[in-house]
Amino acid sequence: MDLQKLREHIAAAWRDSIVERLAAYVRIPNQSPLFDPQWQQHGHMDAAAQLLAEWCRAQPIPGIRVELRRLAGRTPVLLIDIPGELPGCVLLYGHMDKQPEFTGWHSGLGPWQPVLRDGKLYGRGAADDGYAVFSSLAAIAALKAQNVALARCVVLIEASEESGSVDLPAHLDALGPALGEPSLVVCLDAECGNYEQLWCTTSLRGNLVGQLSVRVLEEGVHSGMAGGIAPNPFRIVQQLIERLENPRDGTLRPEALCVNVPADRLAQIRAAAAVLGDTVAGKLPWAQGVRAVSDDPVELLINSTWKATLAVTGADGLPPTLSAGNVLLPALTFKLSLRLPPTCDPQRAARAVQDVLERDPPNGAQVRFEPGTPTAGWNAPSFAPWLAKSIASASQQIYRRGAVHVGCGGTIPFMAMLGERFPGTQFFITGVLGPHSNAHGPNEFLHLAYAEKLTACVSLVLADHARAPSA
Repeated sequence: MDLQKLREHIAAAWRDSIVERLAAYVRIPNQSPLFDPQWQQHGHMDAAAQLLAEWCRAQPIPGIRVELRRLAGRTPVLLIDIPGELPGCVLLYGHMDKQPEFTGWHSGLGPWQPVLRDGKLYGRGAADDGYAVFSSLAAIAALKAQNVALARCVVLIEASEESGSVDLPAHLDALGPALGEPSLVVCLDAECGNYEQLWCTTSLRGNLVGQLSVRVLEEGVHSGMAGGIAPNPFRIVQQLIERLENPRDGTLRPEALCVNVPADRLAQIRAAAAVLGDTVAGKLPWAQGVRAVSDDPVELLINSTWKATLAVTGADGLPPTLSAGNVLLPALTFKLSLRLPPTCDPQRAARAVQDVLERDPPNGAQVRFEPGTPTAGWNAPSFAPWLAKSIASASQQIYRRGAVHVGCGGTIPFMAMLGERFPGTQFFITGVLGPHSNAHGPNEFLHLAYAEKLTACVSLVLADHARAPSA
């Protein structure tokens, strides 16, 4: 294989085809079903799926079969099947559904407005995770162009990942043995600590989302009449949250949410911290004068990859400040998002959180916590020697720097599903969500040069997989 020709082939694909199609994809507001319950009527998800499928069908890959699979009431799945010249199977994964718009986009930018600026493609979903199918097929096509023999490659792009992959199990059941038994899974939905080397994700946190509701009155009452008699529902919420979280350092209290960090993962965290240093915290868009919870990058990486954390992501019952009168509010509802450690039992965690919040409510307030379906985290199996060597070599060849292995603070439900189904499978999980790329938030962008290089790394790992005797 000629590495220079490989990179030129990939560069041409990004320049001549991928960037333009990604920009068209950004324009489609295909929010995940959790955020757009009427996604079927709106038609945006189907539009995005068709756009991706049409591009895939146009790729010069011998024998490629592209199928949009649909089940009643479920978001679609895009399945691309590429026959191999060698035994075995590789599964490449991504998703097409998007997070909501959010506020705070810079002037000239917007969630559904693709903008090319300084080598970055701005817009919702470009980096999380619309680029995945383009990168996957570009990596395979570049190898096929040089007649590099590969195992069968199956690309699966789902449309409910941002909703906890709620529709994916039904599609997997419907696929049955057609998916095969992959010896390698390539996932392009993860993070990168910088844009200067290859980053490999070795663990993922789980996620528990639920709604905490507190009611003290049947209707709002003048605060001068009710204040001092009825408890403020916000104070009740504060007390309940403190049962979950230490307000001084953010540590979550329930034992069911705590795990020990394995020794190998701790070693990887220390190595990653040595590479990243102050940029572990520096990658965030801090308001002036605000500091991170620690000055130690090792502690910050542990906190964000192997500890449970709580975020309050929404509220009902609080009127806008402009229209907020002097009224003691009758009820409040807060949306809580808890990130769970990779090896934490999500069902046990959900029961523990519900018990902590609902038990013995202050002042006898009506308290209810409604957890959604919790998502399990995931801890990768040990790398086979060939894969460890391949990842290290790919990073050196493409970026001229060594690869870094570390956990990811986010959640990719499919990895836990696959780990259960195929316990002997190897995983290569990587991505483009680096400093300031801000998936889910304002000003999300795809770093194009990094994505192009990452595509080449995927090519090299696929080629090594085909030659690996144990694969």
